[in-house]
Amino acid sequence: MTETDLLPPLPERRLEILWYLIANDGRYPWDPRWKRPVDFEYVQAWAKSIDVNGFYGALLATQPTGGMDPWITAASLVPTTRRMKFVIAVHPSVYTPTSLVKLATTLDQNSGGRVILNIVSGHIGLEAAGVHLKHEERYAHTDEFLTVYRALMRGERVDFDGKHLKVRGAEAAFLSLQDPYPPLWFGGASPIARDVAAKHIDNYLTWGEPPAETAELIADVRARAARHGRSIRFGIRLNLIVRDTDEQAWAAAQDMLDHVDDSVVARVQADSAKQESVGQARQLAFHKGVKPRFAQELEVYPNVWSGFGLIRGGPGIALVGSPESVAARIREYHALGIDSFIVSGNPLLEETYRFGEQVMPLLPVTHDDPGPLRPAGYTRPRAAVPSPAGASSLVAAG
Repeated sequence: MTETDLLPPLPERRLEILWYLIANDGRYPWDPRWKRPVDFEYVQAWAKSIDVNGFYGALLATQPTGGMDPWITAASLVPTTRRMKFVIAVHPSVYTPTSLVKLATTLDQNSGGRVILNIVSGHIGLEAAGVHLKHEERYAHTDEFLTVYRALMRGERVDFDGKHLKVRGAEAAFLSLQDPYPPLWFGGASPIARDVAAKHIDNYLTWGEPPAETAELIADVRARAARHGRSIRFGIRLNLIVRDTDEQAWAAAQDMLDHVDDSVVARVQADSAKQESVGQARQLAFHKGVKPRFAQELEVYPNVWSGFGLIRGGPGIALVGSPESVAARIREYHALGIDSFIVSGNPLLEETYRFGEQVMPLLPVTHDDPGPLRPAGYTRPRAAVPSPAGASSLVAAG
């Protein structure tokens, strides 16, 4: 009997398809000549396309010092969307637990429980934001941060004495609509990142890799979570090139590669080499930083292509093929244990319709799943208010 055998079974499996929102779009958005002007009117149309095409939600990606602010963007889109979940990228190093509690509880109440937090501990942009923590320190900080944050979101009054955080008498003014709090998503491939995920996270995210590597990662994180007495879900970030046939999709991949200048590849690979990222190193292994003559030379598994890693940091794997082929690969990853798929194709606006109309009907997708909700309101439920002697006293381990 293994550690995972001792845990209660996971809730009924679901298949969530999410899209991607970023202040950058176009057919070849890495080339300034092909970039589109993106303004709020464009983003509104984008969000509506996500809503009407049956996506579960979208990741609002950002960096500490660049891009759209995800909180303001999400709040602005609440009135123009009906069911879209907002997966908001959060860098703990640029927040305090109490400031994040205020943002998360307010937006969750105002959106009708449509908030998900994507916790990001990578270093990109942090030094420009005045944060100079090394790799191990960032994840140790995230561990402390989430310990305090989760206690506050459960309605506890918190005292905490850690290496990175010291909190006295903190408590939330009111609680989120989602009970106990908006789901926490998180990605990180290093051992310490996996440990933090196992301890705190509801949904562990990985960048796309071939199924065998993905299965190994899931097994490892699942075992780590078992040691904390927890079961967690899994998600994956994938790019897409979908066309009517496999041949047309590979022709589109070739067209994309033909529109990539060697200087772009060199710049992206140089930037990626500076990162303290195990996940980025794993992505590099699939394309070696070398642009081939033929796109299909970078097919690392049937319909799984590593070419996006040449022109962008982060997730570099794409599913390439007909609607049927792409749906088959998604089902394969789902069978491994992946519940949440954050996908995107260029141009981001038009491709929401292509995927929604051609691929979504081939999948048993989950469109809405509100989960347990508290009564709405900006006051704390009476039962959640601790007595003066009932404060949670949290002390960081080590």
